[in-house]
Amino acid sequence: MTAVGLVTVRRTYFTCAVCQQGEFAADRILGIDGSLTQGARRMACLAGVQQSFARAEQLLDELAGWQLDDETIRRVCHQTAHQAHATREERSTAELFAQASGDCEVHIDAGKANTLDGWRDIKVAVFAKRERGEPAAAAQWDERALPNPTVRSVIAAVEEASLFGERCAAEARRLQLRDASQLSVLGDGAEWIWNLQQRHFADAAGLLDVFHGRGHVADGAKGIFGDGTEATKQQTERGQQRLLEDGYYGVTEWVGEVASQIPVGGDGAALGSMLNYFAAHQERLNYALRLCRGQSIGSGLVEGTIKQLINLRMKQTGARWKLEHVGPFVELRALAAGPEWNAYWMQN
Repeated sequence: MTAVGLVTVRRTYFTCAVCQQGEFAADRILGIDGSLTQGARRMACLAGVQQSFARAEQLLDELAGWQLDDETIRRVCHQTAHQAHATREERSTAELFAQASGDCEVHIDAGKANTLDGWRDIKVAVFAKRERGEPAAAAQWDERALPNPTVRSVIAAVEEASLFGERCAAEARRLQLRDASQLSVLGDGAEWIWNLQQRHFADAAGLLDVFHGRGHVADGAKGIFGDGTEATKQQTERGQQRLLEDGYYGVTEWVGEVASQIPVGGDGAALGSMLNYFAAHQERLNYALRLCRGQSIGSGLVEGTIKQLINLRMKQTGARWKLEHVGPFVELRALAAGPEWNAYWMQN
């Protein structure tokens, strides 16, 4: 149980959403020893991971008649986050992954959090299974309806890439994803992501996020033909199409075409820089094959996770976090949004 700070309870009769029976608010929030009940901790955590702790205080007052101070909510959330992190091995996630259908994907990226030590990278990995969609041609890449993941698991930490790589490998073992050749690793062009993949998932299929690839083609065309020109628009579309159709080979052919059309003042070095970028990822550009198979070609899953779990909650005005709380809190937000939330509280 958790020690309680400032708690004032209006003695209001209501139906408990957790136990589905009528009870008085005072009986629900406090145990016989004066500490918060499990149901109270669960509701405080759910409010605290969704809203600022001050806003969570207001919501609990409005919805349940509890005047539970924001400091107590903060403490309950962090204690629960660390407990959930420490007991991760006890969850049934591996069973959920074994039962789920679809291809195994690992999406890796990093967000930012304002900590007491300044802004720091939060490395995030999303392990997921996703069923394949309908086959698509390169021209249809942004029109197809890709199925949502059937199951997912999120890990996060503020730490060096080498340590996060070990964390990713441990999570794969926990999920019993032992055959790396059955995995796809998706990410942007950050070198640490692909070093991690080579060290821990060398047999996995790596894929450069399609939006990052398309963006580099656009930058190359802009460097040659200028910003906002019709030639830039046409050549960007041409280069992006060749990238999707033929990967590295298509890009090199497009560069050869464009090199013969460089106007006066065009930056030919932009093409060289772009080609060097793709050369480092030439084995990670198999977009056409994955489109034909109905597989994902973007790392939007982890980017969306960062937006939902980090940006919308942890970047609120004035929010600063202790380093040791960041990773577990992000994982608690993910747990609260998934199917294991109820099971966690049933076991704890």
